[in-house]
Amino acid sequence: MRKALLLIVAVMTIVSCQFRPRGGGERQRKKHNTERTSRPRHNGKPMKIKMERENGVLVVPVKVNGVQMSFIFDTGASDITISQTEAQFLAKQGLLTEKDIIGTQQYQIADGSMSEGTIILLREVKIGDRTINDVKASVIKSQNAPLLLGQTALSQFGKVSLDYKNGYIIFE
Repeated sequence: MRKALLLIVAVMTIVSCQFRPRGGGERQRKKHNTERTSRPRHNGKPMKIKMERENGVLVVPVKVNGVQMSFIFDTGASDITISQTEAQFLAKQGLLTEKDIIGTQQYQIADGSMSEGTIILLREVKIGDRTINDVKASVIKSQNAPLLLGQTALSQFGKVSLDYKNGYIIFE
């Protein structure tokens, strides 16, 4: 576990300006194919999840690799985004390992600036009774970066709508 934690910190500290998949041959690349669409597992009925408003944004309760977290619902974010703090916590618990690290990638932030993140694979993302697997996510260097629920997850959940008035996200 300590090795994985140190690796995450090292990868975040020594990053390049372009995406670099890890080496290891074709077998490893197939294992981490993040373009694969996993259909969400659920009971087939529409599901409503209560969201909370925090500092003017909607926050959704999400379990990542079994750990409960609160994510900002962000349709403008390309990936799920977590901070170094969450990545280190997951690594200490053995829920994020060296094999889950894919590489690095540049991202354009909403203010136009560029930021670099470490690309990881989350084994399980669960919202209510909906579960998706093998979801690409980005770890941002900042210890306090917000957790963003972006398109890599939302697109896999299928039809998603919002009830702003009552504060619900609805999965069909």
